[in-house]
Amino acid sequence: MTIWTEVARASNSAGDEILLRQRDKIYEIRYNGLELMSNINYQSETILAERSFRLLDQEPRHILIGGLGMGFTLRAALDCITDRTQITVCELVPEIVEWNQSLIGHLAGFPLQDPRVQLIVGDVMQTLRCSRGEYDLILMDTDNGPDFLVRQENDTIYAQQGLALVNRAMACNGITSFWSATVSPAFEGLLNKMGYEWERHDVSLIPGRADAFHYIYFVSKLQQKDFVAGAAKYHYAERPVVTS
Repeated sequence: MTIWTEVARASNSAGDEILLRQRDKIYEIRYNGLELMSNINYQSETILAERSFRLLDQEPRHILIGGLGMGFTLRAALDCITDRTQITVCELVPEIVEWNQSLIGHLAGFPLQDPRVQLIVGDVMQTLRCSRGEYDLILMDTDNGPDFLVRQENDTIYAQQGLALVNRAMACNGITSFWSATVSPAFEGLLNKMGYEWERHDVSLIPGRADAFHYIYFVSKLQQKDFVAGAAKYHYAERPVVTS
């Protein structure tokens, strides 16, 4: 059996360790010992972009992607747009950006080289804090979803404060899509509490395997008149769950 080979390694001031390793044609990025992403079973990252475009049902002017990963979500988004659309992608870890520009860029066809892409090396939350009604589509592919954080500071993204910032950053009739490795009852409960219209799609990774799924939450822009941050008000209407 071929063993894993370390390709590159990085660390930050907080003591986090980020590892890029390879086995044959398989590449994997691990964050503090946890698998963050690989080029195996990345179809849910592609679906994150493709289905978001289908649900949006209009040509977006500006798209925000939170998390570069190995570039698969960005590549899928680029394949869906014309030259009239701009994509801003935020990646917190500079080394992941560097690896996408060199060591693993070929996996998704070097999407960072596309002139329609603006790269921000930094926290996507900071970009959201500076945005108001700017993005027709927001694709959040951070950590492994709401319940499986590899970086604890990212819990704000999936909390009430983060969702409020996401809603403010969306343009009228916009959509935000959240990738998740697991179903998150807590996240679903918060979406209900805040009054969002949403649906979850269950994406099968291996046919016939009941334990091999990734999940995508599609959340519609909440109009200001209906949005009350911190309201002790719950909306328990049934939300559609789509399996594929």
